[in-house]
Amino acid sequence: MKKILVIQNKRIGDVLLASLIASNIKQVYPNSVIDYMVYDYTTGVIENNPNIQNIIIINEKELKKIPNLIKLILKIRKDRYDIIFDPYAKLQSRLICLFSKAKIRVGFKKREKDPILDFYTHSVGFLKEKSKPCGKAIEDRVHLVTSIFDVENPVYEPKIYLSEKEKQYSKLSTYHKPVIMFGVLGSTPQKSMPYSYITQLVDFITETYDCYVLFNYAPDQKSDALEIYNQCKNQSSIIMDIYENSIRGFIQLMNKCTLLVGNEGGIVHISKALDKPTFTIFSPYVMKDSWASFEDGKMHTSIHLLDEHPDLYSEDREVRRKIEEDPSFMYNKLTPELIIPKLSSFLNYHLKEKKNEHH
Repeated sequence: MKKILVIQNKRIGDVLLASLIASNIKQVYPNSVIDYMVYDYTTGVIENNPNIQNIIIINEKELKKIPNLIKLILKIRKDRYDIIFDPYAKLQSRLICLFSKAKIRVGFKKREKDPILDFYTHSVGFLKEKSKPCGKAIEDRVHLVTSIFDVENPVYEPKIYLSEKEKQYSKLSTYHKPVIMFGVLGSTPQKSMPYSYITQLVDFITETYDCYVLFNYAPDQKSDALEIYNQCKNQSSIIMDIYENSIRGFIQLMNKCTLLVGNEGGIVHISKALDKPTFTIFSPYVMKDSWASFEDGKMHTSIHLLDEHPDLYSEDREVRRKIEEDPSFMYNKLTPELIIPKLSSFLNYHLKEKKNEHH
């Protein structure tokens, strides 16, 4: 029986995508025990996953303290893992791998030259470009397993597993029209559209379609979400009194919604893993090829400024870094006028328009 550890100390979307490492290595070692080491605020996306036996929860701030890191390294070493996967590949996780005594240690090779220390027994390079509809970020993580182990039918679709009780979630049961989950704010200011644009998109949806809109935002963004709500015209079509502040709560709520429209981030990956249609608005500096997964123009589709205005982009890393530091100039170019044609063909496919109310 193999003991396997996956280290993914990163955000919610990353942890969900990294759950595919378990789905794939389980095919090779069906009786293995697989542990995941993740930050405390991300556990919701892998709870209940039959491929993952234990979740090792760590706190991001605490782990930055050297004595805590040493304590964790010693614990992992004592637990005697046979195989460690490190899709995180930062100094902390590399040190854990190095001292773990695991026979097989697999991680991403960040640069062309090899590191001074043998953190990994197998350094796997990132793929040059994507070759599958799942997008490059997913393909890279599956490749961590398939480049070393013989996986007969690799799995590329992350899944979220709900208990029977969670499937009975009832907070939306009094709403008898489709409910659109709208991710009004990104996980960071750099991943969020200008508020006036969001308002215009919400107004367009509530005026055109027979549905409700439910705002999603992080718990600390409530005042910003209310600011957006107060600027919207059709407030009676917006549900503001239902909100879940845990990941698991959001998952149950999203599972009862019809579809998702929102800024690119963890909630998009969650919705896809629940098999819900998604319309993603990409932050101008996010690489679409990496993170746009399973797009077919119907079930999942997206918009990125690069598609509409390739002339604004540069291959130069310096220029790109400046955009990332302040994407507001680029975001202002991604106007509702650019978004609405694509958004309306997506919504027309999934929803009914309001009767006799065409402008």
